[in-house]
Amino acid sequence: MELRITKEIIAELGLSEEEFEKIKGLLGREPNYTELGMFSAMWSEHCSYKSSKPVLKLFPTTGEQVLQGPGENAGVVDIGNELAVVFKIESHNHPAAIEPYEASATGGGGCIRDIITMGARPVALLDSLRFGRLTGSRVKYLLAEVARGFTTYANISEIPVVGGDVYFDESYEGNPLVNAMTVGFMRHKDMAKARATGVGNLVLIVGGATGRDGVAGAAFASRGLDEESGEKRSAVAVGDPKMGKLVREACLELIQRGHVVGMQDMGAAGLTCSVCETAYKGGTGIEIDISLVPRKEEKMTPYEVMLSESQERMLVIIEKDRLNEVKEIFSKWGVLATVIGRVTDDGMVRVKERNKVVAEVPAAALVEAPVYHLEEKVPEYLKVTREFNISDIPEPDDYAQVLLNILSSPSIASKEWIYKKGDPKLTQNIQVGPGSDAAVIRLPGTEKLIAVTVDCNARYVYLNPYMGGEIAVAEAARNLVCAGAKPLAITDCLNFGNPRDPEVFWQFKQSVLGISEACRALETPVVSGNVSFNNESPKGSVDPTPVIGMVGLIEDSSKVMTQHFKNEGDAIFILGETKEELGGSEYLKLIHGLKKGDAPAIDLEVEKRLQETVLQMIKEGLINSAHDCSEGGLAVALAECCISHPTTKFGATINLDSLPSVRTDALLFGESQSRVVVSCSPEKVDELKKMAQANNVPAWEMGKVGGDKLSIGKWVDIDIAKLDRSWRKTIDNSLERT
Repeated sequence: MELRITKEIIAELGLSEEEFEKIKGLLGREPNYTELGMFSAMWSEHCSYKSSKPVLKLFPTTGEQVLQGPGENAGVVDIGNELAVVFKIESHNHPAAIEPYEASATGGGGCIRDIITMGARPVALLDSLRFGRLTGSRVKYLLAEVARGFTTYANISEIPVVGGDVYFDESYEGNPLVNAMTVGFMRHKDMAKARATGVGNLVLIVGGATGRDGVAGAAFASRGLDEESGEKRSAVAVGDPKMGKLVREACLELIQRGHVVGMQDMGAAGLTCSVCETAYKGGTGIEIDISLVPRKEEKMTPYEVMLSESQERMLVIIEKDRLNEVKEIFSKWGVLATVIGRVTDDGMVRVKERNKVVAEVPAAALVEAPVYHLEEKVPEYLKVTREFNISDIPEPDDYAQVLLNILSSPSIASKEWIYKKGDPKLTQNIQVGPGSDAAVIRLPGTEKLIAVTVDCNARYVYLNPYMGGEIAVAEAARNLVCAGAKPLAITDCLNFGNPRDPEVFWQFKQSVLGISEACRALETPVVSGNVSFNNESPKGSVDPTPVIGMVGLIEDSSKVMTQHFKNEGDAIFILGETKEELGGSEYLKLIHGLKKGDAPAIDLEVEKRLQETVLQMIKEGLINSAHDCSEGGLAVALAECCISHPTTKFGATINLDSLPSVRTDALLFGESQSRVVVSCSPEKVDELKKMAQANNVPAWEMGKVGGDKLSIGKWVDIDIAKLDRSWRKTIDNSLERT
């Protein structure tokens, strides 16, 4: 029996009274409960982007390399020889606060299916995680379970985890961020899209059975977290990586054999989203009979079937005369494939249960949600954070101890505890794995190598959203360049608080403007992404966190670069300008307890020159290592060059007298942008200097590789073994009892 629609039900489903009236106008009648649930999911922030659409139009999305930009399940970028890289990043934040293991697993699994629907074989996973301070038991539990869920799903799916980032800050207490990025590759001819075309073509549901897990997950993800959120575990879907692997292989074979008209993952809003979006994009309608949908629970209502987010499911559109061949492929892989409907010509999503129509809605009405142009306001907190004078900060007495403290800070320390959970048998195509600036992967069956990374310093974005957005893109590109890759394009996961808070919306828009400017300057268009709003708890909003995932291409496998020092006696340089900046630095937060000042300044023309110069140096064989100088500043970057290789470690003797005269703490721990630490053989020093000068890039010779200590002027003299212990054991020690 259908529930009677009341104001309370409308509010519970996350719809406003104005939206309900609009729905009635679109239908010419009052919706039933199932139809209202379908609108609730499709008009949620999570699915519709109703508050972000006008701003997202600011992104540059085209370029010679772009084969498919935003609007499909994932972005597709040309890498030559009729091959393409396919990639996407998504959020699974709210579910992670409730069921961290399942949420992180399904976050990765859903992103995997997104690129499979494009026709791509997944080759790598990355994660970008944010948690509260690593002191309380709850945060330790969340971190351990998220890491376990993500890597377990990846291992069983046989897709390696190749990188990521993890930060800890009090703003994420109560609302962790769990973002997952998947990268795959394909041949141009195999590209598939989410289109239901061809009237009379068959609609199949394939993969796992449908249950009550994840019902109304999209609406849940579109609200802030409160004290009652922990009771909403039914909104969290449960993954099955073994079935996911079988679905992957069956769907890829189906695409490669030319049997697919259209394909769509069943993620957020489940069957509702996949049916209405494929119909809408195909300019058609779809009629289905949900009595045919395989179920894992009894007595499910039409509402539950249409809004379930049970995992490992795909919607597939095929030509009706190919049904036997299609079923044969799915049978071969042990994957259930059931015809549940057909493509129509009337633009309607018609849902039947046997002979009874239980929902009938225009596809366009579900997909074309209301668009809101929200108010924006400069945040009041900036008046406080900008009241910062570097001269008010006392310099420490013991710089060596400060370096050890920063190295052991959870946000800076090695994340080996997480990535060592990956299955070592999956590393055959990984040329550079986790722990360097970017991962490098050889694409199976080809000579192509790609570099991948995820980046975002949310503290910079909090202090200056525009500049923080620019830096997030620039640092991602810099990391790829330090691996020897030419940056190609980005995917973004924009994590913010409630967009109806004018201060949050201002943060969001300014960040997008900054990201857009950097993407234009560095020629890395936005090809896919995700917006995650309402990341807040009773303690307030998370810091604005626009995570950037980026992919780059390496043409010559002999030119892959890593960050660690290679040879005794090599000369060490810092490329780029060191300024007297401490705002937003790890040093200022950790040592002085301040999240204040301005983000470091960045000049995108300077950044581009630096990146082009580093790539040229790698191409011409001038340097033996390259490492982005970022969080923690120069001293931390040098320490990481000494200790980041798991077995081969070198000391270094550094003299900074030739660098610009700035305060010692800013010299050692300031986070000036557009800087890279490189090392080169002594006989190539002059050539390196000439190239840097010709490209108008400052190059400061600082010292030499060698010994068993990191010595920096009169301030730091620490055994490499001690540095290594401080850097590697922080998270291990914090979680040893978890």
